[in-house]
Amino acid sequence: MTRLLEDKVALITGGGRGVGRGIALAMAEAGARVVVNDIGATLDGKPGDEQPAHEVVAQIEKMGGKAIVDGGSVADWGAAHKMVEAALNAFGRIDIVVNNAGILRDAMFHRMSEPEFDDVIAVHLKGSFNVSRAAAPHFKAQGSGCYVHMTSTSGLIGNFGQANYSAAKLGIVGLSKSIALDMQRFGVRSNSVAPFAWTRMIDSIPSETEEQKKRVEGLKKLVPERVAPFVVGLCADAASDVTGQIFGVRNNEIFLFSQPRPIRSAHCGDGWTAQGVLDTALPMLRAGFFGLERSSDVFTWDPV
Repeated sequence: MTRLLEDKVALITGGGRGVGRGIALAMAEAGARVVVNDIGATLDGKPGDEQPAHEVVAQIEKMGGKAIVDGGSVADWGAAHKMVEAALNAFGRIDIVVNNAGILRDAMFHRMSEPEFDDVIAVHLKGSFNVSRAAAPHFKAQGSGCYVHMTSTSGLIGNFGQANYSAAKLGIVGLSKSIALDMQRFGVRSNSVAPFAWTRMIDSIPSETEEQKKRVEGLKKLVPERVAPFVVGLCADAASDVTGQIFGVRNNEIFLFSQPRPIRSAHCGDGWTAQGVLDTALPMLRAGFFGLERSSDVFTWDPV
């Protein structure tokens, strides 16, 4: 890989496994010095060890790169600031933040508990805010910086049993766009990426029926390391004009997602009544309604 990120410093949250691990290694290969943040937690967020992050750092050092481990929780404001400080103390600056850390607490909505909702929001959405906010003053001061936030088609399109995860991931898109708008004057950019990859985050998908088994076999073809080259390219100086966008990466496919815009309208010069809405407005708009689709209903072809 071309050393597109020479002299850059990147902080990768959830960098010990899966997509985050692939990005951390690719960043280092591209010349960046890397802070590998990972608390080593189980998939549901319970405390674990930091071994995965240490293994990634050891691998980076073996290939001649520089990296350090951070074991803080992105859900904690103070810990988020400490991981940015760790980058500054070790490498003197920070240029890239990849918000990748995540947990799952899947449950059908009518059975989802408050802690199951709050914990997922805390890591994915609040965690992305915490780390981004910690880096923001440094990005502003140096007049440059790049955020990449991991979203998901569970939020962009939909999925069963993931109200907490879907809400967090769609919230991340709004957060990324707001950061892009607020920080553009300082030369800072922010984009969202929906990674398609077989990792432990989706290893818990049921595979009991023939349809489910077929879907799981398709998902197993999605290689997490295939996401990394796009993220590296997105963080390079040559992509400094790319901000406020939503992308997807699925093996060898790269997607640009649409963003909400009005697609149909209904107008009544005298103002609407409830009956008028039923008789006229809804029939006029109905042709543009979206169905209750899931990600698998939209991405129906095998990964390329």
